[in-house]
Amino acid sequence: MPKKKVYRRKTKETDITVKSFKLRGTGKVKIKCEMNFFSHMLTLLAFHAGFDMDVDIKGDLQVDHHHSVEDTGIVLGQVVAKALGKKQGIKRYGQSLLPMDETL
Repeated sequence: MPKKKVYRRKTKETDITVKSFKLRGTGKVKIKCEMNFFSHMLTLLAFHAGFDMDVDIKGDLQVDHHHSVEDTGIVLGQVVAKALGKKQGIKRYGQSLLPMDETL
């Protein structure tokens, strides 16, 4: 069985770990994070993009959420870039505007 790659960014302010990531998944998500809204947004991202991911986010939340959100973006960007490889065969593009959560 091949060893599973773990992506991690550890700084003085944060410790972000992506334990698993599947680009062509089913939207299955496990997020360990103390920022409820950010967890919600990551869950929606994975659902709508079709990613499977397992992410642990720890940060200096007593100071602010900025470092945690920024470092999570950095790590997820690295993971997606690695998963896309040479980006051959990608032919998807889309744009949509829609009201969410009963905003009408």
